[in-house]
Amino acid sequence: MPQPEASMLSYPAAIPLSNRTLARLSELIRARRAEHRSRWRRLNPGQQALLVLAHLRNGDTYARLAAGFAIGTTTAWRYVRESVDLLAALADDVQAAALRAARLAYAILDGTLIAIDRIADQKPYSSGKHKHHGVNVQVLADPTGRLVWASPALPGAVHDLTAARIVGLIDALTANGVMTFADKGYQGAGGTIRTPFKRHRHRPRLSRGQKDVNWAHARIRALGERAVATLKAWKLLSKLRCCPHRATPIVQAILFLQAVEDHRWSR
Repeated sequence: MPQPEASMLSYPAAIPLSNRTLARLSELIRARRAEHRSRWRRLNPGQQALLVLAHLRNGDTYARLAAGFAIGTTTAWRYVRESVDLLAALADDVQAAALRAARLAYAILDGTLIAIDRIADQKPYSSGKHKHHGVNVQVLADPTGRLVWASPALPGAVHDLTAARIVGLIDALTANGVMTFADKGYQGAGGTIRTPFKRHRHRPRLSRGQKDVNWAHARIRALGERAVATLKAWKLLSKLRCCPHRATPIVQAILFLQAVEDHRWSR
């Protein structure tokens, strides 16, 4: 009995982003091609931008993108990589983020783990707190919980306080006088970082006043979860399936695109 002929099925997919973000990315790609005098490409700047957004926002695989845009898988990979590197170079660094935060009444600091595939050198990326492998990203939010900045990615085994120090975030926030609320994991950060009261052997119980302060602190800090959720709404970050060294440019590219989506890019 003859076997049915294999075929490729296709379906429409929505990307929950505004046309403004697509137009901005298309403009950047077009300018980069003109700068480098690129030869003819299979996709025009608008199509490449759409492909990149489908990958970052929807988490579409290279194979799915290749089928949907009628190009090779390697071409899809190359389009995404060059666009991510272009966007990452435009994202704010820690000093620019601290200056932006200095205009706020206060900021909220939190750390999040972005899952990654298992790799050969697993130990540095294994988070004891989350019980799986990933990279540590420090997230800064404004008083309404809107994403202000996301740090370069560090191995998941790095503690939140250590990560914030390594990327220079604590020093930058303190130098700019930014009152910042953080959880108990940042105890001892100093500077302008405010953490809740914590029990220890010299303070086995908290006073009523300290408990009230902690309650108010928790209400403020809870809004920071919105910024983490905003970052992880980009489905590619649900689990990265790439070299962990590519995590930083991917996060920085998403940071820039989210700023465009929020209508607050600076460059």
